[in-house]
Amino acid sequence: MPPIPPPGLTAEECARVAAPLEQAWTLPPAAYVREDVYAREADRVMRAGWAPVSRLDQTPNPGDYLCIDLMGQPLLVSHGMDGRVRVFSNVCRHRSAPVAEGAGTRKLFTCPYHAWSYDTEGRLVRAPLMEGAEGFSEADCSLPLVRSETWEGFILVNLDGEAAPFAPQVEGLRSYFEAFGMTDMVVARTLEFDSGWNWKVLVENFMEAYHHIATHSQTFEPVFHAADSKVFGDEAWAVLHMPAAHPEASSPPLIAGLEPWQASDLFAAVVYPHFMIALHGAGMAWYQVLPTAAGRLLLRIHVCVPASARALPEYEEIVEASAQFTAHVHAEDIAANDLVWRGLNAPMARQGRLSPLEAAIWRLNQWWLRRMQDA
Repeated sequence: MPPIPPPGLTAEECARVAAPLEQAWTLPPAAYVREDVYAREADRVMRAGWAPVSRLDQTPNPGDYLCIDLMGQPLLVSHGMDGRVRVFSNVCRHRSAPVAEGAGTRKLFTCPYHAWSYDTEGRLVRAPLMEGAEGFSEADCSLPLVRSETWEGFILVNLDGEAAPFAPQVEGLRSYFEAFGMTDMVVARTLEFDSGWNWKVLVENFMEAYHHIATHSQTFEPVFHAADSKVFGDEAWAVLHMPAAHPEASSPPLIAGLEPWQASDLFAAVVYPHFMIALHGAGMAWYQVLPTAAGRLLLRIHVCVPASARALPEYEEIVEASAQFTAHVHAEDIAANDLVWRGLNAPMARQGRLSPLEAAIWRLNQWWLRRMQDA
């Protein structure tokens, strides 16, 4: 029996998506705009996979913490006083209010509703006025621990607790970028964008250089020609390699030990569904994608540099220039993604043919279909 398509998609549309790259089509509009498709994605794609929630350098010392909402689940990243970094459900075990907000440093997380207090290891240590509650035990009311892994300085979580270990799935990706020293990168600046499109619109835009010829005709295309781009990957990830058109004109890299082509070229990588990083000789940009609905997401672009760069006299100027250029290029992408989203919601919108330059999109679509179709 052939696979059963996701809601709103036909078998014919899915067959077009699944065709070899040279014959393949895009996902149909329903895959982006329908809330029932997004609900299935939430369970089968987002909560069932791994998502990065922070970098280790964002909570470097015991007592440091960071709060984030992921797929409707408030999370608390806590660097325990015992030196271990954990991720908890940021929901009080009494009446479900979040026990912390934002980021900072503290030894206790006290719920603002009824003052139940938890230590940095998630244990309930104080529950006022609970005398007379039969069988109540503070030891039974720790904050639930969320499954997490640390990889190349990233802290990732798996919300449903069922995913295969993350690191073995991306060993090829790690080894390819080993020279860049991702573990030693630090977040220097964070840019935030409330975005009105489906998360796949963003990922697709990120993972192809074809649009350089129009969207980035004055920024990227003169430096990284679309026609020179190439894609490779594995079951769980893809890399877009954008060779420099004029490598001799590249600025000296901040990252030591790179080969000349690594120092001059630009690389975009995605671990499915939407763990996205861009690497270059000056550092890394981590695109943190936080979907909230079929047509909305919060995007945080974390501009990262080697930790050693913080000692440079021109450090602030380097970070400011990188942040400004990142914001400028993303403004161009926002305009393009707005156009795509407008068209996807049009009554006459249909599937389109993929270019061979969009091989990373094709790879993502195959991965998406496998998880979204019923046997």
